[in-house]
Amino acid sequence: MAKVTGWTGKLLRVNLTTGKITTEDSMKYNKDFIGGAGLGYKVIFDEVPQGTKAFDEANKIVFAVGPLTGTTAPCSGRTNITSLGPTNPYHAVTDSHMGGNFGPWLKFAGYDAIIIEGASKSPVWLKIEDDNVTIEDASNLWGKGVIDTTHEINKIMGKEACVAAIGPAGEKMKNLASIVNTVNHSAGGHGGILGAKKLKAIGIKGTKAVHIAEGKAKDWLDLNKYMLGEIIGANNNHVVPSTPQSWAEYHSKGSRWTAQTALFWGAANPPVETGECPPGDLNKVGLRTQKAVFDLGPVAEARTVKMGGCYSCPIRCQSNLYVPELEKYGLTPYATSTCINFSAPGTAMLNGYSDGDSKGEVALITKCLGSRLADDYGIWSNYGQLPRDFKYAYSTGKLKEVLPEEEWNSIDWSLLEKGDPGWMLEFYNNLIGDGEFSHLLDGPYYLDQRWNLGEEYWNGAGNNVWSKMAYPKHHSNEAGAQVGVLVNIMFNRDANSHTHMNFIGAGLPIELLKEIAGEVWGSPDALDAPMNYTPMNEYKAKFAKWSIDRNMLHDSITLCNWVWPMTVSPSKERNYRGDTALEAKFYSLATGIEMSEEELDLQAERITTLHRALTIKNMNTIDMRNEHDYIPEWVFNVDPDKKPFTEGTVKLDREDMQLALTMLYREYGWDEKTGAPTRETYERLGLKDVADELEKLNLLP
Repeated sequence: MAKVTGWTGKLLRVNLTTGKITTEDSMKYNKDFIGGAGLGYKVIFDEVPQGTKAFDEANKIVFAVGPLTGTTAPCSGRTNITSLGPTNPYHAVTDSHMGGNFGPWLKFAGYDAIIIEGASKSPVWLKIEDDNVTIEDASNLWGKGVIDTTHEINKIMGKEACVAAIGPAGEKMKNLASIVNTVNHSAGGHGGILGAKKLKAIGIKGTKAVHIAEGKAKDWLDLNKYMLGEIIGANNNHVVPSTPQSWAEYHSKGSRWTAQTALFWGAANPPVETGECPPGDLNKVGLRTQKAVFDLGPVAEARTVKMGGCYSCPIRCQSNLYVPELEKYGLTPYATSTCINFSAPGTAMLNGYSDGDSKGEVALITKCLGSRLADDYGIWSNYGQLPRDFKYAYSTGKLKEVLPEEEWNSIDWSLLEKGDPGWMLEFYNNLIGDGEFSHLLDGPYYLDQRWNLGEEYWNGAGNNVWSKMAYPKHHSNEAGAQVGVLVNIMFNRDANSHTHMNFIGAGLPIELLKEIAGEVWGSPDALDAPMNYTPMNEYKAKFAKWSIDRNMLHDSITLCNWVWPMTVSPSKERNYRGDTALEAKFYSLATGIEMSEEELDLQAERITTLHRALTIKNMNTIDMRNEHDYIPEWVFNVDPDKKPFTEGTVKLDREDMQLALTMLYREYGWDEKTGAPTRETYERLGLKDVADELEKLNLLP
């Protein structure tokens, strides 16, 4: 038998009801579904009965990685977590994703995946040390936050172990609960499932190698050097700097390539100047993204210890800050986070900050405090919708109406009114409490069922909530017009897809981006200029399908979709063209299975179609067009004084968006009336068994 490379060839199955721990051949999944999300979808489709709810004992949760994680492929330190989603009304399948070290450590221990099934009667944690896997008592950990839990398990396993844990939100089976590894790399939405199974944490360390194909070491090093030297940009693959620089033909104010002369990691000892980081200088790729300044403003520069990140990632988008003011609140003086985990706490500060400066010192302290509490309690912001839900309920008077008088009076609202950072303690402590306030963690659908939030909650443009599937927009109609909308409708939680946005927001002039769009998707008309949209066309459908499929590929292979794919490049010598075949090149070298870009994209399409099939099974309907593929009213009602397809608006047209759905279905070979895949499509993609199962359930169009 040929040696397995890239993958380990083995998965771990843990039954918490019986205590039985077994291993299986993972290649029965990897051959057709790559790993990660693809593996997770197949397990859930095959093994979780229709009608199961997220917190039922019959539900399973799959931690899985793909063939690139653990290999040193750039930006491959990802873990995909698949299970039924508690936030949506159908408990339809969702993924959560985390960076950090957990995925590579899983591979080093010798596994491509962990399938957790059943439920323990008492709190436990899972201890994995290579082939030695045991279920340990966690009664002393139950009730602790993520930070203390991590430290306690590290005392047992050693500091080199990676720990993924839930906090109080997960223990209490809150819908908006996270699983957090390495203290602050979080995966949102499945923490409550571990709570229902009484699984507090997974600690893992391993000593095994992850092999690439025999004789390919030099090719691997050359490919890494090529990618880092000529192709990769900064965070979100922005490929131009944010300021004019000596080497750069272009710059863009909104770029996350923030490095520049006289910009520092100011709290490092000694301070580190980012400087200019021109393409070709491999040693400076990690200095391009001074994300603390991007997220928190200029005041963050003096507090930045370093930019950290995930295993095998040169981008370093994780801000590590020294904030001694946190000691006032009983925390250590260090904060580590990025992106939404900084912005979400700020959204909960409805009256701003006490010093009146949204980019000032008080804002920084507040956001760092909120981020630390959210990670420790294991609270998921639902891509920022949680604080918007609070804002809506508070500002409309609904919150005062639904909270019992005693509970309302127990909350120190003066902290909110004054813009005091201490509001973060009130906010997060009440979220994990037992009062009515804590139902904000139910998520939009169930919160509306309980509090009757009204149509304006769903239809208001500023609230951003997408549909009764209970998630907010994530780069939608403001990001590529119809393309962004089509990406957003396809998932059962926020799309969490940056494939299209990384390209649109790369920073290059629109004329150049349209040229590249023509080369990748067949016509420059695949891309519109920002706020200057045109009616739907087939090339936009191809762009949308490619974006969805590449997102599925990255979650399966497993790569970071905040950087991949490499559609563009910072290199003027390359005329700013990237290399969209890089995933296939790395896959081939890792696994020894020669795979072209087109062949790998076909595997990604198979995974997308399996996700669709699983959603159909979960929802028990084939009418996806009308029952799943919602487009919120605010897409059509924003800017009431403007018409669609006029300059200066992101408004879209209803009939045109129905055409867009039809065109997307056509690209996939799905039934155009219902949006459900046909038997012919399932069989074309090697999913005959899926079609057979759906036919038994009367779920084929």
